[in-house]
Amino acid sequence: MNADESHSTRISTLLASLLGNRELIRQLTWQDIVGRYRGSMFGLAWSFLTPLFMLAVYTFVFSVVFGARWNTTAKHGNVEFAVILFAGLAVFNLFADCVNRSPTLILNNANYVKRVVFPLEVLPIIALGNALFHFAMNMLVWLLASLFVFGLPPWTALALPLVLLPLVLATLGVSWILAALGVYLRDVSQTTSLLVTSLMFLSPIFFPLEAVPEPYRSIVLINPVGYIVESARGVLIFGRLPSPTGLLLSTAVGFLLAWFGFWCFQKTRKGFADVL
Repeated sequence: MNADESHSTRISTLLASLLGNRELIRQLTWQDIVGRYRGSMFGLAWSFLTPLFMLAVYTFVFSVVFGARWNTTAKHGNVEFAVILFAGLAVFNLFADCVNRSPTLILNNANYVKRVVFPLEVLPIIALGNALFHFAMNMLVWLLASLFVFGLPPWTALALPLVLLPLVLATLGVSWILAALGVYLRDVSQTTSLLVTSLMFLSPIFFPLEAVPEPYRSIVLINPVGYIVESARGVLIFGRLPSPTGLLLSTAVGFLLAWFGFWCFQKTRKGFADVL
């Protein structure tokens, strides 16, 4: 692939890059996952132990200290709040992990820009693969806790990949945009962290959507991450499928955002070497 082709904004170029570099993506994704725990005593086991510890903390703080309750009638009372909270937070963290890393992806891999021919567009995909791995570990911890609190998840839990697809596509698009912006504007990283934290508290993670006053409920649902969190929790816990119209619309928006993010990345990547 020559330079002009590598900078093409066509979807076919992206698909060709993904297919042609699939082994590179797999290796670098695993290297990225393992690298997080390199040198630690427990190594990769931390990917399971960390969410397990955090679930224990959520259970103590929200169930014992605050006595928080969700609008359900589970036999284990307040403990259910922590399990429901953990499910929503795991989905949000899939988005947050990628977005928070994105502004420094190119900066932290400047050697790929300057010294070798490297498909820079795969860097956000590698970060997404890392986030998906840790999301899977979070879901394993959640499943163990959910079996104790609620019993077997409803059959609708099988629809979770479909519910997450719009979020994955949108996250990838945002990651490409922020990775490009981070090269030219070094304040993007701090701004992104602030916005992601604000978005977390504006999403129905720590509270049920029904707790929001009716006049403001639509504002919460405008938040695309909040909609996915609510939908994921619905299929995982409450046996409630999202509306087909909402799912199709959010998937279409996610696809358009992914393409737009890739377009922005390709249009700006020619100047990376000059800035770095």
